[in-house]
Amino acid sequence: MECDPVEDPHEPQHSVTKSASAASNNTVMPELTLLLTGDRNSIEIGTKNILLNHDEQTNVEQFSAKLYDLCGRHISVINMLGHPNIDRVPLNQGIHAFLLLVPYGQHNSHYKSRVQWLEKTFGRGFLSYVMTVVTHESNEKCEGALADLKANSSFAEKRYHTCTRTMTDEKEIVSLLEKIDVMVSENDHQSYSRLTSVQNKDQKEHLDHNSYKEERVGTEEEMEISTEVTSGPSETKGKGTVDVEKEIETLLSRLHLQDKLQQKLSPADFLKIGPPVKPSNDTCEKELAYTFLQTLLALDYRARHILVKQESPEVSHPQSAPVSDSTDTDDDLDEFFNTDEDSDQSKQTHAHPMDVQMAVFHCSDSFLKQDMVKKLSQCQYALPLLVPDPVTMDIECPLWTLRQIIKTWKVTEIKDKDTITMKSMPICKAETPMVSFFRLGSLSQSKSHLMNSLINDTHSTFFHRNCKGSTKSRHLMDGVAEIAWYFPAGNPNDSFTDCIAFCNLHGDALMTEKQREILIDKSSVNVVFVPTLGRTQKSTAVLSALHKSPKPLIILVADKDCGAVEKKPGKYIVGLKERSQSDVAEELKMIIKKTLSGPHTSFQLESMSKVSGVRVDEDDPVCQKGKSAAMEILNLLQGMDISKIKEKFLPCQGNLWHEWCRIKKELYHLQGNIEKEKSQKEQELTQIRQEQCSVSHTNLMKSFTESLLSLPSTDKEYFLKWMQILIDALSTDDLASILQRYDEKWSEVVSLKNKHDKSPLLDRKQNELEQISKELQSATFGLEHIFREMGQIYEAHKSQKKQTHNRQTDWSKYPELAADLMISGHPMELMDGDAGYAPLTWISSVLEEVIRKLGDQTVFVLSVLGVQSSGKSTMLNAMFGLQFAVSAGRCTKGAFMQLIKVSEEIRNDLKLKFDYFLVVDTEGLRALELAGNTTTHHDNELATFVVGLGNMTLINIFGENPAEMQDVLQIVVQAFMRMKKVKLSPSCVFVHQNVSDIGAAEKNMDGKRRLQEKLDDMAQLAAKEEDCDVKCFSDVIAFDVQKDVKYFAQLWEGSPPMAPPNPRYSENVQELKHIILSKASQSSGITLSYFKSKIQDLWNALMNEQFVFSFKNTLEIAVYRKLEVQYATWTWTLRSNMLTIENQLYTRIENGKLDRVENSYLFTEMSKTFEEIKKDMNLYFEDKRDKDMLVQWRGRFEQKIKEFHEEQVKGVKKTLDEVIQQKKARKELDDKKTEFENKLLQKSKELAHSLKDKAKEEELKSQFNTVWGELVSELSAGIKPIEDINLEEDQKSVLNELGFEWGLIKGCKDSNRYHVLSKVGHYSDYVNQKKQRDLSEESHQSHESKKENKDTGKQGTNVFKSAFNYFKQVTGIVPTTQQKGSSDLSHEQHEQIRSFISQVEQQSLKKIQTKPVATRGYRSTYLQEMAQNVQTKVTEFESQKPYALRKEFTVDLSLYVFDRAGRWLSQSHKTYRKNNDARTYSESKKDQYYSIFRSFWKGNSSAAVFGEMICENLKVSAVEAVCNKTAIDLTGEMRCSFPAFSGNRLNLEKHVLKSLAEKEDFKSFITYIQDPRSQAEYFIKDEVHKYMFKEQSHKAKNILKKNVDDISELVSQALFTATQEVKTQKGGTDMWMEQFSSLLKDKLTLDTISCQNFRDINNFDFLKEEIEKGLVPIKTEMSRLSLDKMKDFRLQPDQILIDQLCRCCWVTCPFCAAVCTNTLEDHSPDDHNVPFHRSGSVKGFHYRNTVEMSVNFCTTDVASDNSFYPDGVSEVSVPFKQYRTAGPRFANWRITPDESKLTYWTWFVCRFQQELENYYGRKFEGRGEIPSQWRTHTKQQAIESLDETYSE
Repeated sequence: MECDPVEDPHEPQHSVTKSASAASNNTVMPELTLLLTGDRNSIEIGTKNILLNHDEQTNVEQFSAKLYDLCGRHISVINMLGHPNIDRVPLNQGIHAFLLLVPYGQHNSHYKSRVQWLEKTFGRGFLSYVMTVVTHESNEKCEGALADLKANSSFAEKRYHTCTRTMTDEKEIVSLLEKIDVMVSENDHQSYSRLTSVQNKDQKEHLDHNSYKEERVGTEEEMEISTEVTSGPSETKGKGTVDVEKEIETLLSRLHLQDKLQQKLSPADFLKIGPPVKPSNDTCEKELAYTFLQTLLALDYRARHILVKQESPEVSHPQSAPVSDSTDTDDDLDEFFNTDEDSDQSKQTHAHPMDVQMAVFHCSDSFLKQDMVKKLSQCQYALPLLVPDPVTMDIECPLWTLRQIIKTWKVTEIKDKDTITMKSMPICKAETPMVSFFRLGSLSQSKSHLMNSLINDTHSTFFHRNCKGSTKSRHLMDGVAEIAWYFPAGNPNDSFTDCIAFCNLHGDALMTEKQREILIDKSSVNVVFVPTLGRTQKSTAVLSALHKSPKPLIILVADKDCGAVEKKPGKYIVGLKERSQSDVAEELKMIIKKTLSGPHTSFQLESMSKVSGVRVDEDDPVCQKGKSAAMEILNLLQGMDISKIKEKFLPCQGNLWHEWCRIKKELYHLQGNIEKEKSQKEQELTQIRQEQCSVSHTNLMKSFTESLLSLPSTDKEYFLKWMQILIDALSTDDLASILQRYDEKWSEVVSLKNKHDKSPLLDRKQNELEQISKELQSATFGLEHIFREMGQIYEAHKSQKKQTHNRQTDWSKYPELAADLMISGHPMELMDGDAGYAPLTWISSVLEEVIRKLGDQTVFVLSVLGVQSSGKSTMLNAMFGLQFAVSAGRCTKGAFMQLIKVSEEIRNDLKLKFDYFLVVDTEGLRALELAGNTTTHHDNELATFVVGLGNMTLINIFGENPAEMQDVLQIVVQAFMRMKKVKLSPSCVFVHQNVSDIGAAEKNMDGKRRLQEKLDDMAQLAAKEEDCDVKCFSDVIAFDVQKDVKYFAQLWEGSPPMAPPNPRYSENVQELKHIILSKASQSSGITLSYFKSKIQDLWNALMNEQFVFSFKNTLEIAVYRKLEVQYATWTWTLRSNMLTIENQLYTRIENGKLDRVENSYLFTEMSKTFEEIKKDMNLYFEDKRDKDMLVQWRGRFEQKIKEFHEEQVKGVKKTLDEVIQQKKARKELDDKKTEFENKLLQKSKELAHSLKDKAKEEELKSQFNTVWGELVSELSAGIKPIEDINLEEDQKSVLNELGFEWGLIKGCKDSNRYHVLSKVGHYSDYVNQKKQRDLSEESHQSHESKKENKDTGKQGTNVFKSAFNYFKQVTGIVPTTQQKGSSDLSHEQHEQIRSFISQVEQQSLKKIQTKPVATRGYRSTYLQEMAQNVQTKVTEFESQKPYALRKEFTVDLSLYVFDRAGRWLSQSHKTYRKNNDARTYSESKKDQYYSIFRSFWKGNSSAAVFGEMICENLKVSAVEAVCNKTAIDLTGEMRCSFPAFSGNRLNLEKHVLKSLAEKEDFKSFITYIQDPRSQAEYFIKDEVHKYMFKEQSHKAKNILKKNVDDISELVSQALFTATQEVKTQKGGTDMWMEQFSSLLKDKLTLDTISCQNFRDINNFDFLKEEIEKGLVPIKTEMSRLSLDKMKDFRLQPDQILIDQLCRCCWVTCPFCAAVCTNTLEDHSPDDHNVPFHRSGSVKGFHYRNTVEMSVNFCTTDVASDNSFYPDGVSEVSVPFKQYRTAGPRFANWRITPDESKLTYWTWFVCRFQQELENYYGRKFEGRGEIPSQWRTHTKQQAIESLDETYSE
């Protein structure tokens, strides 16, 4: 093409315009008609723009003057840039070219959106007429634009051009026109026009309708307008056709979803605890999408009705109307009729509800879509079937999204209306008729509204114009096909007798050809809405095709008023004009029934995957990968009987697991020879586990676990979903028929129960129900069963303590897999409902993995309890959006737990102290298939378990049946009472569901009153069973009936299966959620580790009948053990500080610097340390982690520390007072000593000077002895020497004086048996029986035998006595320790004697130690008092016993007591003699004074001699100070670093037992068994000795060396200071001595040195030098000081440790003599306890009147059904399970039933079998035979078992 050149570009503009106008006036048709479309910003419109120099739309009769001037051609340019008005498009003139103007930089997105709009507006044929023009700035280059656009399939490179935005470059425009000419030529010079004169009006209508969605009248997808079209332009038309992509972007931005088309929403975004959802007018538009989804997940169908508050004036709402400012006048009628102010078209309306729904749908990932659609289905809303992609416009069928929906309905046979069949299946697999509804054109009637009348006339299944919240605008519904089903209930008034699908195509079906054709093809019946009939309508072609189709057709005509007319078979016309919707609906129902009664096609959702041109979401590669993995597993199951699948592929959880659970439970109800029976059962358990291991490698489990281990996380999610979907589909057919029979039988049982019919018929019906239940159990197969199998495989292999080498069955990874699923929100089975057992090993391992991955998070445990089928799971799912299974019959089997994260929002708002909720859902109470006692026991067990686990328990009560309520309340109250008794304090909320009139406040108040009364009654009943004093429910648990009771509306609005959920129910759920969160905010929650241990503790206790006595809170025990360790640290700090203070004050007293010690002074000295301890205690008890648990002991331990502090002060004061008394007692001697020393020094000095240079060494010694003798005689004149005591002779004399023969005394003395009187095996030789009688203490006796005895006893004959005695002889087990032939004393009586000996010993020692032996000396009367006391006590003891003790016993006991007191008496008398005997004192000083005498003789000065005396004094006192300080320091070091001494009492016990096992010395074992404290003391002494002299001798020597250096430094410093002070003050020897001793008074004990003979000293520097010279050898000697030297001084490390570690509880178990391991000596009110008990044979228990030992452990006994006799006289037995009722010594022991055994004691029994038999005179035979399993235990295993057991 060539253009005429412009001759003069500067020629006046008006001439060009004139020529263009002239052409126009001559009605010249344009050569080219160009339509400009695109963004207004793509060009700059102005006078210089050649292509477009004006901003107005141009009529085709007007030509572009600029183009005419450029080319001389008549070219019409139509401006439709921006948002044009379709009315001004020239419908009668063809368009030669569409110029699509797009700005560079946004070219790609603008191109896509505009092409979509053009296609919708002008049809698909327009593409060959499009010229794409990319505009740019003059300084830009359009690099890459062409490449970008070529990626679009609709783009053609030859129809592409670029130019500047100003369009002033003539060359660019000429080039553009040339390209347009080429394009026109290729189109055969044809313009683009589909319109004919006949179709012109309809096309205009069509363009109007599709271009302005925001201007439509009505709110459903059709948004029909009047079929009467005017020829003139519409005055109500909108501002133009909207850019589709811009609309969607704007919508998503308004909903704050703009980023979610790419980054999809997921279930994790909503599976968290947030604030309660309350649909209200306060929802902001930006929160609308999230509120919609949260409301929908809460099962509230009002999610589509959420109103939005107005945030800006740009958003309009239908409820507000503008108010005119005009005033009333006579001429205001026209003003009134003027509607200009009625609506402001510039305002933006709020988002259409269906746009919100579809926006959320498009922005959700496939899993959230599934959840969303599932909730839509539950809300009885239509579901998306065909969905156009909002960007690409591709049609998608969300088949995957619909997969999880399972529906149940009842089919009524047409021929036999009494025959009703129940069907249940995934809706994707249901083959049903489908009735499709279309609209061709526009009409005023609502298609969706009419469809609702067919399905459910009370519920808007399909959204329509009259629904709340509808608006004129919507952007995402055109072309969407929704589907809904009608499900009959099997009632006579059902609209249809079978399930029918109804499909609704939104929008004009003429414009959505693809969707229309698909639905027509799939439908059984087609229903078409048309405005009118006639061949002139463009819908004629479609109707013609439908008319010719063999499928039934129903045409609804808007302008016809006729009823239904069948024009030909299967072809109906129904008029809509002026007819009520109900009439039309009834006619439609009749026609549909009629047409479907004959042959018809069926529709199945799965068939959509085969439709060409439709994208199915399941085809995504990741989804297919998951499906492929799932199908590989499901292919294994194809063709199998569903009831056989678990048996073949999941063998571990079937009979093997159930048998294991049965045997495990039997371990808690043993009878007869319980250890042998127990050993057999344990072997059976091991065998079952081995069998489980051998059958665990099935192909199904292999494939399943391989997939879990290998698939990435997303693929894994798809895999699991597919597994669930496919498994559900596999079992639905069989389950449906079983469920129907179950339902029918259930109804029969309920009917009989309601009639209170207790005839055999009820029993038979219940048995039949049980059989159906078993059948249902076998046929029930779900994903949870596969996870259960994983758990059993893991437990089986774990119990074998070896891991398989087969990687394909890597069972050790199973807990990690399960933990990942639990963290992602999957429910995890807590209790197997089929077996009625909790797999503790599996659960613990899974929770450990969760802790490893998340950390030990704090959780709030919410558990739910209630009758079966009362809606517990439904309530939880609605409240938190959970996934607990909900189905008919037994909704939940067992118990499941699910972890839900708490959102940051709610955590901060409510200041919650935990990170997660852990929700526990349970099976229902009062299960019909469980009968009688089974139900009660099972329900009590379940209730106790669930209530114990929860921080809060929801008690779900369904209906208003008082009897049913009473049963549940009794179970619940008893569970709470048990929690109170084991110190667990959960809260509770009662949820009363299905209440008919919850709005009546008066009725609610009355209901609450009655509930309170019932709870109080049940509390009193439960109190009797649990043996506690309770008057009302609030005594059991904190409960406010006004706040803690919530009434719920009925779940359904009508009758299922078509009833939607009741919105009021959803409101109630949210209100309950608010209550829960409010209560939770006051709780600290519990850690996951505590939850794990709590499961173990509760379950183990539940296995025993006596739950309260059996419950053991493992975590609480561990916390208490740590507290004991800390307590030991606190007490040691106090003791160590007090020892230091005592040492200092002792030195002062000995130095004569202190003669009185006040309590106040000691408390002051200790105050700093004590305050630090209190501060440390406060920090410890305030520790956030264990604060709630520690609080129960805080007061007690604070009091104990206070008491310990006071006792330490009291003890030290007593000790120091005794030292002061001793000091005062020897004052006379001390005074004489001073005089003696002065005289001795004076005479020595004089004699030495006189003998100087005259006498030899031998003569010198003789001369000194003479003087010494004279002075000693003078010193001791008149004083009787203190003699050594002879305890041996005194003891014999005292006993003889009491009347015992010398021969008896000598015989007892010579036998030496009194030394081990408390440890002998028996005391039979000491007993004279008064009469022969059968004295048995304990008899293991079955309940049945006891009953027999009781019945026989009624006869009152001698036969009874004989039979009873025979029975006791055969079955009784008597724990005695006597030798063969000595069967007169029972074990109890032996132990009573042993206990009596211990009591007399302790009492005697305590009394003798009050005697002033150390200050006044020994008196034989002390022994006489002891002997008389023993004799008195023996007489009192005999008077209460049925036997007499021989004289030998009294003598041996007296000798035993004398022996134990002898050491103390000897040591105390030695101290007295040392301090008070003048000759003893003088003899100790002789060598020292001879040395001084020699010094004088040699001519040494007074200073030298004085220095020598000081050094000699320092030598003794320094060693004493070093050794005492080392004792304290070494003790502290050992207590911190030596494992045996660094913990609590339990830790010491472990090391004592280890030591015994390592030595394997039977005598030491017997000492430990008979006197555990003495063995512990021996162990401490032995370990201290090894530590000091062998294992850690270097460390001990370093401590000693450090103290030597410290003392040396102290003396040197004192020497320097004293010398300087005397020199400064010019003092004498007395002053120097006073200063020197004062500086050392707290550290060293210095004997008084008289200065009388040394006052001539005046050179104190010389004195200092002499002393320093004398200290050198002393230091050298001290540096070589041996640790043995410490034995000679006051403080000993072993004794300090004994005082610290042995000040605890030493009470022994009344059954097995195991020692209580509580660190506190008096730990009341806590019971005595020990982690593991022992076999009775350790103490010599044996079967009565036999030689057979009893090997039973008392932890097994208390779980058995046996009984015992609590003493040797009583004939009344006590069941072991009620052992606490047997007397005081039993009542304070906590013996928890435990089937496990401490390997240590089983090894001990086997290792020392012969020694035990010899010691006790019994045999391990018969019933006492040692179980063979025990003999497999080695010493190493025994020692290792201590570490495992005592590691708490």
